[in-house]
Formats: sequence, structure tokens, C-alpha cells
Amino acid sequence: MSRPALTLVSHLLCPYVQRAAIALREKKVPFERVVIDLANKPDWFVQISPLGKVPLLRVPRPEGGESILFESNVICEYIEETQPGPRLHPEDPLQRAEHRAWMEFGSAILADLWGYETTRDAEVFEQKRQALAAKFERIEAALGQGPFFAAERFSLVDAVFAPVFRYFELFDALHDSHVFARTPKVNAWRNALQERPSVRDAVEPEYREQLRAFLEKHEAHLLTLARRN
Repeated sequence: MSRPALTLVSHLLCPYVQRAAIALREKKVPFERVVIDLANKPDWFVQISPLGKVPLLRVPRPEGGESILFESNVICEYIEETQPGPRLHPEDPLQRAEHRAWMEFGSAILADLWGYETTRDAEVFEQKRQALAAKFERIEAALGQGPFFAAERFSLVDAVFAPVFRYFELFDALHDSHVFARTPKVNAWRNALQERPSVRDAVEPEYREQLRAFLEKHEAHLLTLARRN
């Protein structure tokens, strides 16, 4: 059996990696997944990663050698443009631009999530909680009838937000911070994405355990709240 043409270099907890994995699975593209430890980066990874981050997509060139793609949105766009299967972007240029803008909005949410999940400080936690709630309320206003961002059609916007929502599968089980208290459409969207096979299979089986260990390592305030409960 020949090796898959594409190799996705990953980290167990990286939400940006999940975007690319979801896009590949939606397109039904075979790929090899190589998981590395970013705290102990292998030499081969340092040599090929300009930013020292994941994901990377290793793409063989027809004439020999390979290209290294980095940055998750760039990788997702390449997958969309080169791989057969269902379209993950709208055909209309204006709608496509709107989707790309919401993908960037998803990245902004991840910036707030970093502080939400890692801080030990109750005040910082509350600031991040409010920022997240406000951003999800903005999304609530943009959503239609679902089940996905673009109604019945799964898109790259869904691939971007699914890893965001996955965090809360654990976070809400530890402590309900009411981030989604005023967003019924977002909640329905979360539930639909959670059931999507490409989303479920975008992480390794040990993801939840590793995420809990990450919170423990950072002595996260979220765990303090969970223990109080």
C-alpha cells in the first residue's frame, strides 16, 4: 500500500491542526498524521517549520521534493482549491470573502480562549469569560437556521469553529461559566458540529485527557472553580 500523498504535522491539542484535519476528512483525502511534542521539537521539524508551529502540510511536488505549507487557513484554502470532493467555500466571491472574515473571527476567539483556559487569576478569567460571551453573541446575530454556519452546507467556517466548541465539551463539564447562556443558535450549531464524523475524528483518542492535564499543569482557575463545585 502506498503512503498518502499529504502529511499533516500535528500536536495533540492544537485547534489549528484540527481545522486542517477536518477539511481533509470532509474532502475524503487520505493523509498521514505525524504528532510531535512542541515542548521538545524534533530537529527535522525545526528545519522545515518557519514559525516553529503546527500545523504543517507536507505536499510532494510532481518533479520531486516537497513543499511545506504552514498557517492553518492557508492549508485549508489549499485543500479547498486542489482536492476533489464537496466545496467548503461558497462559489459567490462576496460570500466567500464573508466566510473568510468569520474564519478570522474564529481565530480571535482562540486568543481569548488561551487566557480563559490558562489563567490562575479570577479577575482575568472573568474578563476572558465576558469577552468570549460577547463574541459568541456576535456570531449568534450572524447565524441563520442552521444546522451549520451556511445552513445545510458544511463549510470552512464550520471547520474553524468546531475546535473552538470542542474545548467547551470539557470546560462546561468542569464548570458552566454561562458563556453560551444567550446564544441558542450557537448552541444548536455546537451540537450539530459535535456529531459530525470529520469533527469527531479530528483529534486523537487521548485529547480530552491531555487537555485536562494541560489545565492541571497551568493550575487553571477553571479547575479551581470545578473543585468548588
